[in-house]
Amino acid sequence: MKILIADDDPQILRALRVTLGARGYTIITAADGAEALNKTIEHHPDLVMLDLGMPNVDGLDVIAGLRGWTQIPILVVSGRTGAADKVEALDAGADDYVTKPFSIDELLARIRALTRRQVVAEDAPSIVFGEVTVDLAAKQITRLVDGVATPVRLTPTEWLIFEVLLRNPGKLVPRETLLAEVWGPTHTGDSGYIRLYLAQLRKKLEPEPSRPRYLLTEAGMGYRFVP
Repeated sequence: MKILIADDDPQILRALRVTLGARGYTIITAADGAEALNKTIEHHPDLVMLDLGMPNVDGLDVIAGLRGWTQIPILVVSGRTGAADKVEALDAGADDYVTKPFSIDELLARIRALTRRQVVAEDAPSIVFGEVTVDLAAKQITRLVDGVATPVRLTPTEWLIFEVLLRNPGKLVPRETLLAEVWGPTHTGDSGYIRLYLAQLRKKLEPEPSRPRYLLTEAGMGYRFVP
């Protein structure tokens, strides 16, 4: 399992890399908030652990940035002990909060709890919208045509785009995030790709492709799946 740890204290990064690495976790580190966002897109960790007081982009902004496109578990590990700080982080989208200093046993217990929760979420049943049924685990899609369940074939790229949107129901997925997820961080300006593939997805999945109900475009910002 991959964990991304974001903290501007190199001693904490070093200690956690050694301690968690010895327990079988693959550790990715980031020294500031901007690096944390970029490395999450690049490495797709199973959990993000972050401090709140980081340079460039602070922890709360990192949480907000991640929650714009993913439900990856976020564990805040911070020296801020006030109740207001905890509430603000949890309201922003963090899943749990541990204060420094912490015991490694407590930290490991929180990690196990969050990753168990994520496995349950990923094993959710099929998603149904309109006349379309999506089995995420089997990567199969069917659509009712004249009352008959008919398979819908997506290209690998169409599936990648569709899956990112499905895993964030109702949430705006920024255009740059979607590009980075599918084509990598060097293609975040190639918005023509997205328009082309969204048009193809709508032809295959929307009842009226020219008037989409489920795969929506937020002009100038990104895309949203509304079940």
